Amino acid sequence: MINPHKQQIIKPKKAVIKWLLDSDPAIRWQVMRDLTKEPDEFIVAERKRVATEGWVAQLLALQDADGKWGGVIFPAKWASTFYALLLLRDMGLEPTSEQARKAVSLVRHKVTWGQEHGNSPFFEGEVEPCINGRVLALGAYFGGASDQLVDRLLSEQLEDGGWNCEAPPSRRSSFNTTICVLDGLLAYENAKGACTAVTDARLRGQEYLLVRGMFRRLSTGEVIDRSWLRFSFPPTWHYDVLRGLDYLRSARVEPDEQVIEAVDLVAKKQHQNGRWPLQNPHLDQVNFAMEGPAATASRWNTLRALRVLDWYYR
Repeated sequence: MINPHKQQIIKPKKAVIKWLLDSDPAIRWQVMRDLTKEPDEFIVAERKRVATEGWVAQLLALQDADGKWGGVIFPAKWASTFYALLLLRDMGLEPTSEQARKAVSLVRHKVTWGQEHGNSPFFEGEVEPCINGRVLALGAYFGGASDQLVDRLLSEQLEDGGWNCEAPPSRRSSFNTTICVLDGLLAYENAKGACTAVTDARLRGQEYLLVRGMFRRLSTGEVIDRSWLRFSFPPTWHYDVLRGLDYLRSARVEPDEQVIEAVDLVAKKQHQNGRWPLQNPHLDQVNFAMEGPAATASRWNTLRALRVLDWYYR
């Protein structure tokens, strides 16, 4: 088994932790939970600040009275309601907070997917599994997971174990779609408890990624998409190796030889100062920039990489 600078990774440089903590509360509380392993009461206290300070407070302030961000549900990309809610979840807005309840209530009662999708309520999703997987994750996180949406996603699983927004006619799964659905199924299980059908489907989807080493073709072993070797935040609908490994960590998968190469790839991206860079950012119509341009040090990528490596070695 390879050993990508194990000691340095298990015990990150104090300067790196200090740099991570010298940031937004959305990052700080996750550092305290995942890296420094602070007592629960300190983590809870820091997380409460997320709703009223920094990036989350900025994003909440941009919601319109009709429940939308940017006036739309999805097409305006990052400035849309869909991506705003995903970012609020990723940053850890406490779903029971007053701010979350107010924002989500507006979406729940006022936002639909439009006439094209029969005015389906936002948290009931639309037709594409890459979107519906994340809608399911949002509903589960914010307290309203759709059983109907789960049933649809389970019915759309392909024979190879994954999902694809192009199916039919495609009969082969897509990493991009599969990771979005896996996020949703895991969130559903976390919110509602174990369900055999959901767990079985999720494990088959995980295996689709794992048997391919998280980024290689099963048939030839070649890299499927070289953009997956560059890490962005937020990933939006895009798959990359760090996103895939962070999902496995959150799903409490026991790491084995199938992830060794992917973990080594993450470790090799670390700079000598202990930080990871932002790569391949998806910046179309962002409401505001959280980090600098590509190639600059990224707190989000550093946090996620360190917790993935901690998961692998522990």
